[in-house]
Amino acid sequence: MTSASQHSDPFLWLEDVSGEKALAWVRSHNEKSLAFFKKDSRFAKIEEEVRKILLANDRLPYPALRDGWVYNFWQDNVHVRGIWRRAKLEEYVKPTPQWHTILDLDALATQEKENWVWAGVDCLPPKHTRCLLRLSRGGKDASVVREFDVETMKFVPNGFEVPEAKSRVTWKDENSVFVGTDFGPGSLTDSGYPRIAKLWERGTPLASATTLLEGQVKDVDISPASEFRPEGNYYYINRAVSFFESEVSMVQPDGSLKRIPFPTDSDFRGVFQRQLLAVLRSDWKVGGKVFASGSVISLPLEQLSLETSKLSPELIYQPDSVSAFSEMTTTKSAIYLGVLHKVQGKILRVTRENGQWITKPIDFPEKGALDFISANEFEDTFFVQYDSFLTPSTIYQVDGTSSPRAVKQLPERFDAKDMIMEQHFSKSPDGTEIPYFSIHKKDLVLNGTNPTYLSGYGGFEIPLTPYYLGQMGKVWLASGGVAVIANIRGGGEFGPKWHQAVLTVNRQKAFDDFTSVAKDLIARKVTSAKHLGIRGGSNGGLLMGAAFTQHPELYNAVLCEVPLLDMLRYHKLLAGASWMAEYGDPEDPAMAKIISAYSPYQNVRKGVRYPKVFFYTSTKDDRVHPGHARKMAARMEEQGHSILYYENIEGGHGGAANLEQQILKSTMQYTYLFEQLKTP
Repeated sequence: MTSASQHSDPFLWLEDVSGEKALAWVRSHNEKSLAFFKKDSRFAKIEEEVRKILLANDRLPYPALRDGWVYNFWQDNVHVRGIWRRAKLEEYVKPTPQWHTILDLDALATQEKENWVWAGVDCLPPKHTRCLLRLSRGGKDASVVREFDVETMKFVPNGFEVPEAKSRVTWKDENSVFVGTDFGPGSLTDSGYPRIAKLWERGTPLASATTLLEGQVKDVDISPASEFRPEGNYYYINRAVSFFESEVSMVQPDGSLKRIPFPTDSDFRGVFQRQLLAVLRSDWKVGGKVFASGSVISLPLEQLSLETSKLSPELIYQPDSVSAFSEMTTTKSAIYLGVLHKVQGKILRVTRENGQWITKPIDFPEKGALDFISANEFEDTFFVQYDSFLTPSTIYQVDGTSSPRAVKQLPERFDAKDMIMEQHFSKSPDGTEIPYFSIHKKDLVLNGTNPTYLSGYGGFEIPLTPYYLGQMGKVWLASGGVAVIANIRGGGEFGPKWHQAVLTVNRQKAFDDFTSVAKDLIARKVTSAKHLGIRGGSNGGLLMGAAFTQHPELYNAVLCEVPLLDMLRYHKLLAGASWMAEYGDPEDPAMAKIISAYSPYQNVRKGVRYPKVFFYTSTKDDRVHPGHARKMAARMEEQGHSILYYENIEGGHGGAANLEQQILKSTMQYTYLFEQLKTP
């Protein structure tokens, strides 16, 4: 077995992201693919429908709640790059709120001759008027950080500014920030993230910032974080030893660090009313008790310095066999837990009363997903979004113990009255039952001819939950198509064990799960191989590559987006080294043998009949290297296979940097599905 660094690869030149030869190859393929799509008679109509939905003025304005104001970032056909704006809370809940623009990104990009893409903002509580603004060139993960004053609506002269990097910058107070960034040679990990965390005082050079912690080159990253609450401010340095293991330390007033005594594979969630919070990824035996994997637990802040044997954690939430913790947010008076029950959302309100945790469910609609949008540690108001496949997204406002109040709802994008959502189960080869959602017209005839779109992900403990099928409903479901979402292992649908079942040496099980869903759809005569198409991105792109190389006979369309495909080199490309806890180390001969058995790039063969795969990626994706998709497409062409390839020169890992690019991306994808799966 040769190592990943030794195996022969005639297409290595395509890993040169901005190389002249590589980009010429990209542009040539873009032209061919776009011409192919545009000659389809359906392209123009699909583009019109997608454009109408994506540029609609009645889209939901997602709120970020700060000191009585609701902030929102908005893009439309006038503001292609977008505007950052705000309105008072009482104004926001009106049908047509009056917004105040804070920053026009289109104007800024023109003024500074930069291809700015909004990458987020961190504002200093409790007033939130001083903000650290993140701007990305072309949609990359790497960004420039600049201090901005909301009241003057201008960047702060001589304020905090960090050059382009995959930085971690957060407030300590008005005159100091914690920063992890590219400080020069040796300051980054193998994954390309900060290896050093420092405290930087206003008015001093970044180079003179005080070092708080240095990690190892093999770590994923060193990341500072801040938490501001009415009862106090807390500062942390997180040393990510691997993607799922961290050593979190609390910064003391004198700048020293004190380790938080949770297990390294737990997910630390901050402090609430002097209780440290964490979610467990494995069972934890401590203080004479066993806390189960997937549980949410607390520990008094006063026990920070105790030996492990003397700790006395408390249980806040423990899932059952069909449930899982999903997310958490905190307000002034309560903790809110988002949990999944049979892959559908619920929210629990948790308060501490007389030294005990009290948990009560909140009454939200069922059979959908519930996601926290925004909360504020200094207020009791927060926002939640409800989604189901057939019900337009709704934003709910909750004020303390009040019942949820719907304040915004997306108008219907398609007629769903004759459609239905069902949950089915397939059986994987090892006997595990794999749930999947199926959405289609009620009068669906099970004759094997229904054009069917099957998507999956299966990685990094990320669940696939219901979402409103706005575009898909209008373009695909209304024309008789079927949409299927597979909840395969590797995701977070049923907690850590569901994820851990397919890590490293067991990766093939995730692919087997997905195959079982495809076979079940065919066995039930929902569809047939001729009419079955699949889609996945990033880790889901790896899933697509494995699916069609292992079972080309099952599919007639494959949408493979921003994918990982060369798994013997993934750890050498951009952020790839950070994912070895998920996939394993290709430099280990035993692991390399397992990886090489499924790695799509090493397993595509000449003479095999594959579906015409559509590869979609982005030059500016600095997370998953575009070389994965480029090399796979080139190898398949060399072997005589017909493929489609499109690479957005901008876009980042999301594949599109603005709404116009998103319109083109969606239009090509739907045109492809119609071309491959619909009966003429």
